Amino acid sequence: MPRKYAGPVTAAAVTLSATLVMAGCSGSSDDSDTPKGGHASTGSAAPAAGSQQINPQPASRVKQGGTFKTGIQQWITQWNFYQVDGTQGDGQSIVSQVEPSLFTYDAQGVSQLDKDFLVSAEVTSTSPQVVTYTLNPKAKWSDGKQLSWQDFATQWKALNGKDDRYRVADTSGYDRISAVTRGTDDQQVKVTFGTPYADWKRLFRPLLPAPAIATPDLFNKGWLEKIPITGNSWKVGSYDKTAQTITTVPDPAWWGVKPKLDSIIYRALDASAYTDAYLNKEIDYAPAIQPEDYKRLVKDPGTDIRSGARWDEVHITFNGARGPLKDLAVRQAVDLAIDRKGILASFSKDLPFPVQPLGNHFFMPNQEGYRDNSGKWGRYDLAGAKKLLDAAGWKDNGAGKPRTKDGKQLVLQYVISAGSSSSATDQAQLVQAQLAAAGVTVKIQTVPTDDYFTKYVNTGAFDLVSFRNVDAVFHTLLYSTFQTPSATQVYGNFGRVATPEIQQLLDKAAATTDQSASDALYNQADAEIWQQVHSIELYQRPQILAVRKGLANFGASGLADTDYNTMGWTTG
Repeated sequence: MPRKYAGPVTAAAVTLSATLVMAGCSGSSDDSDTPKGGHASTGSAAPAAGSQQINPQPASRVKQGGTFKTGIQQWITQWNFYQVDGTQGDGQSIVSQVEPSLFTYDAQGVSQLDKDFLVSAEVTSTSPQVVTYTLNPKAKWSDGKQLSWQDFATQWKALNGKDDRYRVADTSGYDRISAVTRGTDDQQVKVTFGTPYADWKRLFRPLLPAPAIATPDLFNKGWLEKIPITGNSWKVGSYDKTAQTITTVPDPAWWGVKPKLDSIIYRALDASAYTDAYLNKEIDYAPAIQPEDYKRLVKDPGTDIRSGARWDEVHITFNGARGPLKDLAVRQAVDLAIDRKGILASFSKDLPFPVQPLGNHFFMPNQEGYRDNSGKWGRYDLAGAKKLLDAAGWKDNGAGKPRTKDGKQLVLQYVISAGSSSSATDQAQLVQAQLAAAGVTVKIQTVPTDDYFTKYVNTGAFDLVSFRNVDAVFHTLLYSTFQTPSATQVYGNFGRVATPEIQQLLDKAAATTDQSASDALYNQADAEIWQQVHSIELYQRPQILAVRKGLANFGASGLADTDYNTMGWTTG
């Protein structure tokens, strides 16, 4: 399912990312721009910010009951949204369906109070910054206990970075909180910040139950293979590892409006299997972004092609903690030797609208504040790459031969998932050919899908790797991606490329409440990130989905969250 919540969700670059790693509709969510038949037309413009196509329907037109079947890219083993191995997008999407979200995103990516969980949430003091949350007294966990200030306090203590026994993916925001205290009763929470924090609405989203994360052992191991306690309109009905399916069902104890669907079935599938599974009616939606898939799916008479403008980027991460890429000059040389336009041309052939190079790590081109900061590091320059490698001591041994230094060959390992789609394989092979021209040998290593993140990306067992960050509507969701690793914590900076300047700029941006000033700081940080070659941004991935006709309130949701309670099958 295409969403992510806490952020940024990571997804294999060419496979389906279900959620938010971390992000479920609104004024601009009509389908009026969809051509007759629901198919986007070749040559049309890319969707604008805030656009979505979800077949919006009122509750009266959505029937009660039915099942929605969807794919996920791997079996989920770690269900803790905030644990370092829990950042995979599909798992985070399902967790966000069954745990309290407090705020939801609308089509413009603006946070809206979820009144099923909160009566109010507001800044009640600015010096120091204090946010007061008043919880809906009806809101309860599946163990029968009310949501309370203790859940906030426990989550803060687990995520603030002061205890390295908690293997946390991202401490940002929580590390700025100085205290979490009880308000007028157990259902009021006062969160005090030691330093101002502009993106406070992204915190505690989702909220996890205190008893399930109260100790490092519970935090790290208590969510393996299961979600111990839930607290939303949906719960997990079954885990079937043999069939590779997870089924969610409405929770009868839910205090709000009853969901329309009877169940949602998630089935682990390789990316290459989605189109056939969809056409065989084994699943009810599939990505239509691969040209070969789009050509088949757009012809299916029972299908709508729905597109939207999601926060979704594809990049190549460099590992600056091992091998030749520890040298900045080598990273910069490899950067210059990669032709982004060639990669985009291969990826976007036959898609219904053009795809442009992405010049920013924080902003999408259709977002206010976007600036192309790539400079020389975004341009293909083979001659410049060779000069940098010469200066770094890597001897040119002639065409078709790897460069050498101190008796070692210049060889890089590019890791891809066995479940990747054709564009991921094409991208790796293009990079391999492009770098060969500079005397850099690239060995492509294909690893099991279920091991891709946990055993390779998360542990730094690669030189080059490509995946997606999605739904980072709040820029601070990307803080951990560029955060300076500690001795025991990598956070989300899998390539371990960081500088004090980047860290300082991100810290200052997070504390800046003036939007234009904050945007300027993020752009300064972005320019430094390009110069350090932390990663090469490739493109904003279009959101193009094949969705079964008759499915309402679901599809290409753009910046909005999927509303699992209103989605369902139309009555007519």
